[in-house]
Amino acid sequence: MIQARGIHKYFDQLHVLKGVDLAINKGEVVSIVGASGAGKTTLLQILGTLEKPSKQEGTSLFIDGESVLDMNDKQLSKFRNQKLGFIFQFHQLLPEFTALENVCIPAFIAGKTKNEAEEEAKKLLNYLGLSHRMDHKPSELSGGEQQRVAVARALINKPAVIFADEPSGNLDTTSAENLHELFFKLRDEFGQTFVIVTHNETLANMADRKLIMKDGLFDQNSGWIDLSLQPNAIV
Repeated sequence: MIQARGIHKYFDQLHVLKGVDLAINKGEVVSIVGASGAGKTTLLQILGTLEKPSKQEGTSLFIDGESVLDMNDKQLSKFRNQKLGFIFQFHQLLPEFTALENVCIPAFIAGKTKNEAEEEAKKLLNYLGLSHRMDHKPSELSGGEQQRVAVARALINKPAVIFADEPSGNLDTTSAENLHELFFKLRDEFGQTFVIVTHNETLANMADRKLIMKDGLFDQNSGWIDLSLQPNAIV
């Protein structure tokens, strides 16, 4: 599902990512952990096409069989909207809109009609136990409810990959546990691939693979895959 080779990122003279290789299979839940400043979020943003890697010979990034580094901005925006979903620590819900309206936004961007978008959004919110909160605005929802709305928004276009950056970092223990269980339930029922950056050891250890990042590279003793040994790997 994801195959990245030689991912570098410089911020001025600071070399944050130092040639990261990564392969993630379809339907896999992968957690990325490490100390602050190790490069976890920068890598997630590059994998999610929100940031571009620094230009280096041999750098490549394929997601669902497509080379995203060869896309122009218009192509990339369309790909991101249709194939990728995002869940952040701070829910990024628009305060002036209801839960239903927030979930519908990516579907509207994808060109779906109001009826199509609302029908799918209602299914997701019902699935996530929020059927009675659809018409409430974010300020009227608990932290856990807001995060579930954000999950529904990430899922509405049926993306191939969900990227989550500290998704439970702002939640109480019970809400965090419920969210963690939800990720695996979604994977099992809908087949999505999850890439999760987290400091939460419980969530990290639940993943199919836990990757440890140190100084801009993966610790080869963690669940890292050496792509040079798997040139024909199907990812």
